[in-house]
Amino acid sequence: MVYKVCIVGISGLLGQYMTQHCLDRGYEVVGVCREESVHKLDRFKGNVTVYPGNTNDREIVRKAVKDCNGVLTVLMPWGVQQYSSTTAQAVLDFAEPEARLIFSCGWHISKDKQDQYSWGFLMFLSAFGWIGKLFGIAELSDQVTACDNIFASNKKWTVVRGSDLEEGESQGLPAWSRHVQDPILASNITRRIDFALFMVEALKCDGLIHEAPAIVSCRAPSACAQKN
Repeated sequence: MVYKVCIVGISGLLGQYMTQHCLDRGYEVVGVCREESVHKLDRFKGNVTVYPGNTNDREIVRKAVKDCNGVLTVLMPWGVQQYSSTTAQAVLDFAEPEARLIFSCGWHISKDKQDQYSWGFLMFLSAFGWIGKLFGIAELSDQVTACDNIFASNKKWTVVRGSDLEEGESQGLPAWSRHVQDPILASNITRRIDFALFMVEALKCDGLIHEAPAIVSCRAPSACAQKN
C-alpha cells in the first residue's frame, strides 16, 4: 500500500522541501495552498495533487486529508484572523483517526511550560508580536493557541519547533531536545531542508508521538560538542 501524505502549506519553502523528501520516499503527495501560489509547484506537476484554497478552509482541508496516512502542517502566524488555530483545528478534526500529524512552529512554543528563554529572545517576541498585530501582519499568540489545542488532542501529533533557519545543502537529520535551554540547541541554526527532513522522518517515528522536539543542525557547534 502506498503511503499517502497531505502537506498543508505545500507552496512555501518548507512545504516544497517536504514535498521533495516525500516523493523521494515514494509517498503519494497531496497538498493545500492558496490558489495564487499554485504556480510555485510547477516543478512537481504530475507528481502531486493540489487543493487550491486557504489552509484554514475547513472544506478544503477535509477533502485534502481524506485517506492520508500522515499530514504535515506548516503553522504560520501571518494575519490576524486566527489563521494558525483554525488551520490546526481543521487538521485535527478531519484527519484520519490513526494518521500521524506533524506540525511546524518556532521555539517560542512550549508544551510543558518548562522552556527557559533569554531576555533578548523574550524582548524580540514581545516586539514582533506587538508590531505584527498593530499592522495586521502576524499573530504569534494565535500560534500558541493552535499548539495548545494540538497538545490537548488525543490524535497522534508531533509539534516540531524550529530554530533560526538558513538555506544550503542538507547536513543530515537535526538533533533535538525537549527544552530550548538544552546546551545542544545553543547554536540556534538549522538548514531549512533539514527542518523539512525532520518533519518527514517524524511521520514514521513513534517515539515522537506527543512530543514537541526543538531542533538544531546536527553539524552545529553545540550539537557537535555534545557528541564529543
